[in-house]
Amino acid sequence: MDGVKDSPIIAFHSPWFFGELLEAVKNAPTYHVILEVLLVALVLRLWFYSSYKIEREELTEEEQEQLIREWKPEPLVPLNEDLQNSFSVQSSFGDSVSETDANWTDVNANVICGPVGKHVDINGKNCLDLATFDFLGIIGCKRIEEASVTALKKYGVGSCGPRGFYGSIDAHISLEKERELAHFMGVEEAILYSYGFATVASAIAAYAKKGDILYVDEAINFSVQQGIRASRSKVKWFKHNDMGDLERLLKEQAAEDKRDPKKAKVTRSFMIVEGLYLNQGTICPLPKLIDLKYAYKVRLFIDETYSFATLGATGKGVTEHFNCDVTDVDWICGSLENSVGSGGGFCCGSSYVIDHQRLSGSGYCFSASAPPLLSVAAIEALNIIKEEPDRLQKLQENSRVLNAALMAIDKITCPSEANSPIQHVVLQDPSLSYEDCKSFLIRLRDKMIDQGYLTTVAAHLNQFEVFRQRPSVRLCVKSTCEENEIESFANLFKLTLNQFMQS
Repeated sequence: MDGVKDSPIIAFHSPWFFGELLEAVKNAPTYHVILEVLLVALVLRLWFYSSYKIEREELTEEEQEQLIREWKPEPLVPLNEDLQNSFSVQSSFGDSVSETDANWTDVNANVICGPVGKHVDINGKNCLDLATFDFLGIIGCKRIEEASVTALKKYGVGSCGPRGFYGSIDAHISLEKERELAHFMGVEEAILYSYGFATVASAIAAYAKKGDILYVDEAINFSVQQGIRASRSKVKWFKHNDMGDLERLLKEQAAEDKRDPKKAKVTRSFMIVEGLYLNQGTICPLPKLIDLKYAYKVRLFIDETYSFATLGATGKGVTEHFNCDVTDVDWICGSLENSVGSGGGFCCGSSYVIDHQRLSGSGYCFSASAPPLLSVAAIEALNIIKEEPDRLQKLQENSRVLNAALMAIDKITCPSEANSPIQHVVLQDPSLSYEDCKSFLIRLRDKMIDQGYLTTVAAHLNQFEVFRQRPSVRLCVKSTCEENEIESFANLFKLTLNQFMQS
């Protein structure tokens, strides 16, 4: 009988079961009984409650046609009349301003037709190109074009797969593994990325993690900022090229580490700078950075996207420019999209550092490899740079000529350094608002295009950038320019600027 009594099916129908249940209800707290009754009632209500049905009214054919006629699709590109509302950003001048770019025009306002070279055809007018980053005049080189066509016939367009799966082709390995880039830079190893912007953005996040500390220059470019965001590290910004401000931050952190040595033991620190700053045209003070690196035991990362193949006697960048040992820099990032005239980017350094990216660099691991023809073009361009050192010498001479000419013009400032192929022109008047400055420079740029010189106003994603840069005309000198062409541009630029100032 005990076995029968214990059976759940028979016990439920037994008379003693209801007695036990009634006794349990009597002994249970009142609030408990009420709660259980409410829950049972809720379950029963949900069980028997009919679902809600939406009654839809069918439209007649006339009503449907009317709705179709009245529907207006939103434009894919914002037009002038659509730019009435914008965002509020923090100005680097100290005030919070509302940015409404009234100078936006149709994206096809300035159209380049045909190949890009020393001269370009823009809006049907032949202009001297002082806007693009073809510093060494590599674009249009027949030798590179022939090598690229041969590679295209051999390899096709691309692998359509990441390097770690089936995307590695011998052209990639020839550029990185067989010491083309590594030998050129004087390091142990290099790694290729298929997109220049993503190179530094993903490489930083491969090393710096949450809890680490990054010391970053305020003028750093946008791609580096994206890498910093992806790392989720703690960022300490120092004033542009101000080594005193950087050392102050390092000292403060050193004092904090002494107070909490356990935390300091697991916290890594990195200094991140540009060899040649895109937003300023200035060069980082590398010798002082190396001194601070060893004094405070901080790793040093340099983005040489714009200093690679532009600075130094042979184009090795900022390390050669200052005659510093490249092994004093932990990690160097560069681009193949500017002076080399190809596509993609690279990182180089010791094998220990670079191998880590092959498993941790998201841009390397998950992006399809670059078309092999771009690697062949980069190899050919590096060979030209080695064989024709006059290109670099001429570029640096032209940079000094342009800088000297700009420095002699009143009512503007040129923060860029003499050896920089990137020169920025900034209006001196501090009372002008951001919008007024930009509007003035855009009109100046358009006038220079009309007179046969292609220049550009530096573009910034101010709603995403950490620090807002002052509007400037960015000039990119080339090795293919002659001195008299640069002087003629500077004289016309000065004349046009004065006319605009007086109007």
